[in-house]
Amino acid sequence: MENSLLMRAEVTYSLNFLIYIQNIYLNQNRSEGELRFPYYRSAISFKEEFALNFKNVWDEISQRVSDHPSNGLKIFAEEKDLFYQSLFIKNPDSLKEFHEIYKSFKVWWDSFIGHFALERSIDEKGQELYKELATALTQRRIQPQKELDISLVYDECLLVNLDISSYFAVVPIKDFFFKYNDLVSELQKCID
Repeated sequence: MENSLLMRAEVTYSLNFLIYIQNIYLNQNRSEGELRFPYYRSAISFKEEFALNFKNVWDEISQRVSDHPSNGLKIFAEEKDLFYQSLFIKNPDSLKEFHEIYKSFKVWWDSFIGHFALERSIDEKGQELYKELATALTQRRIQPQKELDISLVYDECLLVNLDISSYFAVVPIKDFFFKYNDLVSELQKCID
């Protein structure tokens, strides 16, 4: 039985922007040794119910990206108010802060050391993952019904559990290197 696993692993604008915002939020209450990228020195005006709102926005965006992977860039470019309205206190100062965060992320992400470098960081591991998944599916006589989409995020999502769904998973790049064996078995569940 030849296996025809199709797999696409790509970085996703909107989900990575949420991780970027999450890290700014979490850094406001962290010690020096626990800080994550990016670091902003000033306090940002986030809503009190930030964690719940973050989960809701995450769930909505990840579902939309799962349905159509191209939605990640579209949401970031065309629906940036979704992020602001959901996560930030609405006032002129926070709107200015949000625009600075948005621009800062866009500049980093569009640079050579942004999404391109992140995608390339897993090239070899991505090929290895593809081979292991294809072999495992062949051994279990499972024929994939469609392409497996993996949305790569640059850091861990600490406010939301990254549940897998049918033919879609969000994976921190770190997992390719430090949780690889768990990653292979978890991704098999997306295809079963």
